[in-house]
Amino acid sequence: MPEDAQPRRRQPSRRALLAAGCWLVVARPVAAAELPGAADSPALAAALARYAGAAPVREGRVQLELSELVENGNAVPVRVWVDSPMTPQDHVVSLALFTGRNPQPDVAVFHLGEQAGRAEVHTRMRLATSQTVLAAARLSDGSVWTRRTGVLVTLAACVEGD
Repeated sequence: MPEDAQPRRRQPSRRALLAAGCWLVVARPVAAAELPGAADSPALAAALARYAGAAPVREGRVQLELSELVENGNAVPVRVWVDSPMTPQDHVVSLALFTGRNPQPDVAVFHLGEQAGRAEVHTRMRLATSQTVLAAARLSDGSVWTRRTGVLVTLAACVEGD
């Protein structure tokens, strides 16, 4: 090939550009506020109220690692943790997961003590549809802290049939 010759670039076809544009519209990042059920459902609010009891619920301290876009709701990896010294005077008593639109909003409650070493849980959960997932932590001082995130589920799980 002569030195001054440039390799010819292949231009994408109109069909390829149209397909890419459609994927951008379908797969664009979705803000949590846009998700169906992103606001707390009555079932989610009731489940959190049962967990918290009389303690005031505050946002923060809890970390929730969960993909915002889930292809299959049958086994969604979740990580919940709280930065805590885990001493007898200051430790996490329990970590809980709740969902807004599953048939049962109470997903799991993990009981911990100061012997746990760190307040961290890795698990998988099923999600019926796009919704809000809430993680909560009860600390030894009686306080309850939460973190919530919206999740877009493309293939639903745990749907109850008639």
